[in-house]
Amino acid sequence: MASTPDELTINYNEGGVEVVKELDKAVLSKGAWTTILFRYQDWDARKEEYSKDKYSIRRYQKRNGEYQQKSKFNISSPDQARQLIESLTQWLGD
Repeated sequence: MASTPDELTINYNEGGVEVVKELDKAVLSKGAWTTILFRYQDWDARKEEYSKDKYSIRRYQKRNGEYQQKSKFNISSPDQARQLIESLTQWLGD
């Protein structure tokens, strides 16, 4: 288990294969509740290659010195990511 936000990852290995490969992350908030945006790829065993980039926002709660995932939102497509960006930009007035 991770005890700091920098140690949190979504890398996942199964049977010696990295089935979820973290490419990057941005820590959006730190503290007892931590929010992280991950950029990652999934392994496609049929094609024997990694997927296009995907994105996930995850919330972690720190309890007894360890972070536990409490929720996640996967951004399903580049179009959905652009819509999020556009909406936030509009709301923030930038």
